[in-house]
Amino acid sequence: MEETGREAVATAVQRVAGMLQRPDQLDKVEQYRRREARKKASVEARLKAAIQSQLDGVRTGLSQLHNALNDVKDIQRSLADVNKDWRQSINTIENLKDVKDAVVQHSQLAAAVENLKNIFSVPEIVRETQDLIDQGQLLQAHRKLMDLERSRDDLMYEQYRMDSKNTRDMNLIDNYFGDMQKLSDELAKQLWMVIQRAMVTVRRDPTLLVSVVRLIDREEKIDRRMLDRKKQTGFIPPGRPKKWKEKMFSVLDRTVTTRIEGTQADTRESDKMWLVRHLEIIRKYVLDDLLVAKNLLDQCFPPHYEIFKNLLSMYHQALSARMQDLASEDLEANEIVSLLTWVLNTYKSEEMMGNPELAPEVDVNSMERLLSQDVIDDLLNTYMSTLTTNIIGWLRKALETDKKDWMKETEPESDQDGYYQTTLPAIVFQMFEQNLQVATQISEDLKIKVLHLCLQQMSSFLIRYKDEAHLYKEEHLRNRQYHPCYVHYMVAIINNCQTFKESIVSLKKKYLTPMMEDIMASSHACIYAVLDDVAKEGCSSLLDEVFMDLEPHLNELMTRKWLAGSNAVDTICVTVEDYFHDFARIKKPYKKKMTIECHRRVVVEYIKAIMSKRITFKNGEERREGADRMNREAEQFRFLFKKLAAGSGEDTEGLCSVIEGIAEVFKLTDPSLLYLEVSTLVSKHPDIRDDHIAALLTMRGDASREMKQTIIETLDKGPGQLNPNYVPIFKEITVPTLTVPKLLK
Repeated sequence: MEETGREAVATAVQRVAGMLQRPDQLDKVEQYRRREARKKASVEARLKAAIQSQLDGVRTGLSQLHNALNDVKDIQRSLADVNKDWRQSINTIENLKDVKDAVVQHSQLAAAVENLKNIFSVPEIVRETQDLIDQGQLLQAHRKLMDLERSRDDLMYEQYRMDSKNTRDMNLIDNYFGDMQKLSDELAKQLWMVIQRAMVTVRRDPTLLVSVVRLIDREEKIDRRMLDRKKQTGFIPPGRPKKWKEKMFSVLDRTVTTRIEGTQADTRESDKMWLVRHLEIIRKYVLDDLLVAKNLLDQCFPPHYEIFKNLLSMYHQALSARMQDLASEDLEANEIVSLLTWVLNTYKSEEMMGNPELAPEVDVNSMERLLSQDVIDDLLNTYMSTLTTNIIGWLRKALETDKKDWMKETEPESDQDGYYQTTLPAIVFQMFEQNLQVATQISEDLKIKVLHLCLQQMSSFLIRYKDEAHLYKEEHLRNRQYHPCYVHYMVAIINNCQTFKESIVSLKKKYLTPMMEDIMASSHACIYAVLDDVAKEGCSSLLDEVFMDLEPHLNELMTRKWLAGSNAVDTICVTVEDYFHDFARIKKPYKKKMTIECHRRVVVEYIKAIMSKRITFKNGEERREGADRMNREAEQFRFLFKKLAAGSGEDTEGLCSVIEGIAEVFKLTDPSLLYLEVSTLVSKHPDIRDDHIAALLTMRGDASREMKQTIIETLDKGPGQLNPNYVPIFKEITVPTLTVPKLLK
C-alpha cells in the first residue's frame, strides 16, 4: 500500500508540474483543483458501485447454494423410500409370473382368432390369388397375397415371442403357408415380364406399368418395416427382405444388355457392312429408348427411383461392354474405322447422346468414353498396320494397271488442258483422300499419322515407278516397233510427276496446319526430288528417242556430202519439230527443261560432228563455204528453238553462238590472225581443251604443225578467266582417235 501511495503521489506531482509550467497558469490553479475534485468524486462513485454489485452477486450465490443443498437432501430421502418399496415388491413380482404367461397366451390366441378366417381359408385364397395372377389382375392378387403374408407373419411373431427356440411350431406355420411363397414367386415373374417390356408397355398401357411399380414400392416399404422390427425384436419372417426394387433394376439391366447385343442382324460373311448396320441400329434403339425413358417412363416411377439416371448408366455400361467385345474381334481396317468413329464421335453427337431432347439430364462432357485409351490405341495401331499393308497393295495394283496402259496401241487420255496423262495420279490420290477423310472423322492425331504414312508410301512407290519407267524404256529400245505409243505414254509419265506434285500440295493445304506443314517439309522435299528424277529420266528417254532418229542425219554432218549441199540439218529441224508436236503435251515446268535440253544436245552433237574430223577443208573456198553453211545452220537451229521455246523465256542465242564462233575460225582468210580468233573463242568458252583446238585447226586444213603447237602452247600459258554464269558445253565433247601429239606430228 505504501508503495502504491508513493506511486500515486509521484504521478500527481508529475501532473501538477505539467499543468504549471508557465507563470500565467498559476491563475488557473483553482480551476484545476475543482476539475480534479470532480474526477476524484466520479472515480469513487464508480468504485463504490462496482463493490456493491460484487457483494450482491456473492449474496445471491450463497442463497442458491443453500437451496441446492436442501434439494439434494430431499432427493436422498426419496431414493431411500424408493429402494425400500422396491425391496418389499420383489416377492409380489415373482407371484405375477403366471399372469404374464397368461397375457402372452392371450395375445397369441387373439392373433389366432383375428387371423382365423384367413387360416382356414388359405387354400381357397391361394387359388383365387393364382387365378388373379393368371388374369393379369396384379393389384388384387397382391392384396390377397399381403393378407396371407400378414396372417403368417403375425402367427409366427407371436410364436417367436412366446418361445423363440421352438422351431417345430415355427416350421409348422411356415409349411402350412408354403404355397404362399410360390404365389409370391409367380407374381414376381409377372412383374419382371412387364418390366422387361417397359419401353413398349409405357407407350401402350402405362397404367399396367404404374401398377407394377406400385407393387414393388409396397414391398419395399414392407421390407423396411420388417427390418426395423428385426432390430427391435430379432424376428423377421421367411422370404424377407424381398428386395424387389433391387431385382427390378437387375431385370432392367439384363434387358438393356440383351437389347444391345440382340441388334446384330448380320455377320461379315453375309454382309460386308454388318458392323455399320449394327452400330446404326444400336444408335437408333438407344436414342429412342432414352427419349421414351425421359418423356414417359420417368413419370411412371417415384422420383427417388431416378429411373432415367439409372437407365442412362445401364445403357452406357452395356454399350461399353458391347464395344469392348467388338474391339476384341479380328476387325478389318474399315470396321475399325467404323467402330472408332462411332465410339469417339457418333456416341456423343447430336445424333445420339448429344440430342437436344435429352438435355440437360444427359451431359456428354461428363460422360466417360465407351472404350479405354489403351483399347483405342491398340485399335489405332492395328488400323495403321492394316492400312500400311493395304496402301502398299493398292499402290502396287495401281502401278500394274498403269503399266498395262503403257502397252496399248491408243494414245493416253488428255486432261482439260490437252496434256497427256494416265489415271494413276487420280487413283492414288483418290485412295489417299478417302483414307484421310476417314481418319479426320476419328481424330486429328490419326489424320496426321495417315497423311505421314501416305507420303511415306508415296516415296517408296515413286522409286518403283521410276524403275518401271526405266524398264519400259529399256524394253522399247530393244524393239522400237513393239510400243507404238511409247512417246505419248512417256509424256504422260512425265506429266504424272507434275500432277503428283500438285496433288501433294493440295493434300497439305487441306489436311495440314502451316506449323505441321513446316515440320513435314523435309519428307515432302524428298518426294519432290524423286518426282523430278522420274521426270528428268523420262525427258532424257524421249530425247534419246529423238536422237536415235536423228543419228543418221547427225552422222552426215561435216562430210563431203554435207559440204556439197546436204539437207541433213533441214531433216534434223523437221524431225525435232515433229517430235515437239507431241512434246507440247508435256506440262510447262518439264516442257521448258525438255526444250532447253534438246537445244543443248543438238548443239553438242553438231560440235561433236565438227570435232570428229570427218572432213578437212582443202582450200579457202571450202573453208568459206563450210563456215557460211555452219552460220546458216546455226540460224536454223536458233529459229527452231526460238519457235519451240516461245513464251518460255529460254535464251536461244548462247548455244547457237558457239557454232558461229567456230565458223569464224574456219572463215578466217589470214592464217596469221588465227591465234587471235582461236583465243577469242577460248575466252568465250574456257572449257575448250587442247584436243578441241587441234581438231578445229586440223579441219581448217591450212595450219602447219608448228602453228598448231604455237597456238596451243600460247593459249596454255594465258590466264583463264572463268565466268561464274558460264555453262560448260565442250566439257562432255571428246575428240575421237587421234591425240594432240599425233596431230602435231
